[in-house]
Amino acid sequence: MVWNFKPNVRPFRFVGHKGPVYSVASTPNGDTIVSGSADETVRIWKNSIEGFSTVIKSHFAPVKAISLSADGSLVVSGSDDKTLKVHQVHDRQYMFSINAHNHWVNTVEFSPDTRLICSGSEDRFIKLWDVTNKEMVSGYEDHNGAVKSVRFHPDGTCIASSSEDRTIRLWDVRSKRGLQKYDAHNDFVNQISFHPNGRYLVSASSDATLKIWDLR
Repeated sequence: MVWNFKPNVRPFRFVGHKGPVYSVASTPNGDTIVSGSADETVRIWKNSIEGFSTVIKSHFAPVKAISLSADGSLVVSGSDDKTLKVHQVHDRQYMFSINAHNHWVNTVEFSPDTRLICSGSEDRFIKLWDVTNKEMVSGYEDHNGAVKSVRFHPDGTCIASSSEDRTIRLWDVRSKRGLQKYDAHNDFVNQISFHPNGRYLVSASSDATLKIWDLR
């Protein structure tokens, strides 16, 4: 569903997936929406009342994670088949695949400059991948539970991760070292997101709370 904040304007409703929808992302201009589903497909939707979509079928298991590059030209998907797949958005052209993890991929994100991809998995690993040579730049294994969410800081210098171990961690991309650990919640930390100004982080947990963290 895409909701319009103008009074009395009905939301757009997009129907097409044959299973639960796990992840959605939209291009910066809002014209295109990309979704990943348990039906093993990625769908690219035109954000209009017609709800037209095209299908990418390149995974062999549920697609848990979706991320778009900053300019909206590339989509990366992460799946229970343990791989990452990158496609062009405008023509759905396949670019490359990465055998990323030893378990399900729960979360993935492009860096702000699109040079890197960060992925997190049930195998407790966070991995950084170079988009040009498709090789792993660094890996982090400090969480004691499955990684639920990874996000790049808006300036691209660090990443944040959240886990079933109830913590949030911050990592420096350049030095490849941990910066901070927050004993954040009383249950799984399912999602995190940076404020656009980079000063705050919001977390959402299975303990039924949201928390806002002052990173300064």
